[in-house]
Amino acid sequence: MAETETKHDKFKRLATPRVTGALKKIELIGNLSSSSYEYSPEEVEKIFSALQQTLDSTKARFSKSKKEETKKFEL
Repeated sequence: MAETETKHDKFKRLATPRVTGALKKIELIGNLSSSSYEYSPEEVEKIFSALQQTLDSTKARFSKSKKEETKKFEL
């Protein structure tokens, strides 16, 4: 009988290649800084702002407090 994959095992199996791929893609963005390309500081800021916004929202999805606490009503 085959072992069933646990949720944690599945997470690790999927996370490793996805993170590795994302890191490689980010390194490719860094290659755009070479003298072969021309860019403005505003364009660079726009790139990194978009990356940071995506990182922040993705990290928030891993928060243990996924449900916002409702404030208690008192008179």
